[in-house]
Amino acid sequence: MSDQSLRDIHWMLEILQTIDVGLVVINIEYEIQNWNGFMENHSGHRAQKVQNRNLFDVFPELPHTWFCQKVDTVRELNIRAFTTWEQRPYLFRFRTYHPITSTAEYMYQNSMLYPLENTSGEVEYIAIVIFDVTDVATNKLALQQANSELARISRTDALTQLYNRGYWEECLYRELLRCRRHQHTASLILLDVDHFKPVNDTHGHTAGDAVLRHLSRTIRQNVRETDIPGRYGGEEFGIILPETDSPKAFAFAERLRGLIEEEAIQIGDNSVSITVSFGVAELEQNMQTIEDWITRADEALYQSKQSGRNQVTAT
Repeated sequence: MSDQSLRDIHWMLEILQTIDVGLVVINIEYEIQNWNGFMENHSGHRAQKVQNRNLFDVFPELPHTWFCQKVDTVRELNIRAFTTWEQRPYLFRFRTYHPITSTAEYMYQNSMLYPLENTSGEVEYIAIVIFDVTDVATNKLALQQANSELARISRTDALTQLYNRGYWEECLYRELLRCRRHQHTASLILLDVDHFKPVNDTHGHTAGDAVLRHLSRTIRQNVRETDIPGRYGGEEFGIILPETDSPKAFAFAERLRGLIEEEAIQIGDNSVSITVSFGVAELEQNMQTIEDWITRADEALYQSKQSGRNQVTAT
């Protein structure tokens, strides 16, 4: 071998040792044949210590079944295999470069498996290349979280933390379509705080806001996970009850009405008690739009108001 060839091999080995990606070469028995500087730095295992050791002995937390299936595919079909951090956050559990400033505890990784042939054309080794993509992953996750938060804010009423009217009506429309498609039932409840204006006039708008926040908490604490409460407007609220007929919706509304009536709201040195009127409407075949459904519930609510308030009326 010429001096130039030796120099070329030396440079190649130097590059493989210092390149900022992980490189591991294993044989078909999963014994480590090559372990570059990246792997040394992040694993804490020196190359001499892992040479010819089984990869699973060095990294027992490796997903054994999944990894073996990957290696078998690469070896038997003589093709490359690629895994992204979105499929599996990491292959080797390495700490991040910047444990104080980074939002990730462990390094996010993309990994590539390459088949390496011997002189007979048989795959004798597998090269595992590890790419540190922590910055890309954390930025993408942060963007997704920010977008999710913006979406939540856009559909949430700021005062009560219930769905705002626009999004709640979208939910009502989807529920109407679902019931039509599957021939299911659902009920709608509209509720309105009785004599709310005197609360504001007597105790101020801050007290009025406290009343609405208290009412929304009471609603959230008593609905099922499948129920959909929202602030319809002012002191009026709506609750969608999937898979609930009128008698069951009436019973729920009556129980909620009693809870609200019994509990006084402490506002500073003052104690304020409120009552609420309810209108209940089960979805019927002749209701073609959400406006039809809302109108029926609103008519029942109006009847509760006209009949003395603090009661439940079902159509």
